[in-house]
Amino acid sequence: MRAYGERRRVLVTGGAGFLGSHLIDRLIARGDEVICADNLFTGSKRNIAHLAEHPNFEFIRHDVSMPLTVEVDEIYNLACPASPVHYQHDPVQTTRTSVLGAINMLDLARRLNAKIFQASTSEVYGDPHVHPQIESYWGNVNPIGIRSCYDEGKRCAETLFFDYFRQYNVKIKVARIFNTYGPRMHPNDGRVVSNFIVQALRGEPITIYGDGSQTRSFCYVDDLVDGFIRLMDSNDDLTGPLNLGNPGEFTIRQLAERVVAQTGSTSTIEYRPLPSDDPTQRRPDISAAHRDLGWSPSIALEAGLERTIAYFRAQLAAA
Repeated sequence: MRAYGERRRVLVTGGAGFLGSHLIDRLIARGDEVICADNLFTGSKRNIAHLAEHPNFEFIRHDVSMPLTVEVDEIYNLACPASPVHYQHDPVQTTRTSVLGAINMLDLARRLNAKIFQASTSEVYGDPHVHPQIESYWGNVNPIGIRSCYDEGKRCAETLFFDYFRQYNVKIKVARIFNTYGPRMHPNDGRVVSNFIVQALRGEPITIYGDGSQTRSFCYVDDLVDGFIRLMDSNDDLTGPLNLGNPGEFTIRQLAERVVAQTGSTSTIEYRPLPSDDPTQRRPDISAAHRDLGWSPSIALEAGLERTIAYFRAQLAAA
């Protein structure tokens, strides 16, 4: 691993988004110079406004489906809408972002001999037949469904990363991200944590799709970013893919009940039809990340929800 505090020039695509902005905060804090590239489709300048005058920070408005020429040592490729509401809005562009974005960033890494990190997703496992999900599982994905633009786009991006690694010796790092939450989530992105919190704070009914028995695992953003950096800083022979997520498993109904309790809301729960191809179970096996990175999440759901609720409470009060 490289020494903490050793300065690098780093490109973060999708850097104005939820995960990207938290990652940039950590990189800036340790002294790295960071270029943030984002087309602001789902990202927001508000997420990076506190860095606007920082001497080690630069923002470029750019779509990764087009080539980008910069000089950097490392690339974190996080650019892609990640919630169903956003990635289904323009599914063709979602696929372009995943596939052409991967090609363009890999070509840049190859030219610069830079290390490159791919933010992949647990969605590569689809509606899994193996539980919990381990990296060797190939998945159960519908290639022509409404979620396919994201699921298959990310699967193709992984293919490209490993082909560039084998064919061109590009130094790659691939992380499969499981459900993550925390401050700076988009309030209208359709993800369960932000949905439930905003609905509870407004006193609106909590909407559950299906009967609420489907399960998810929720990782607080600080833990996830720590995993990102540990993977990027690891030896070049550790390529991944590695699962990064919290192995604590909750039903969607349990999450809704916990949010109602922690917000002190009077919201009731309403049930609606389950969207097609929605996974019934989702929990990461993180034994590889624990073994290879010494990483495991430390922030329990109750503590993470408390911080996230405080963020959304302040946002709604300021609106």
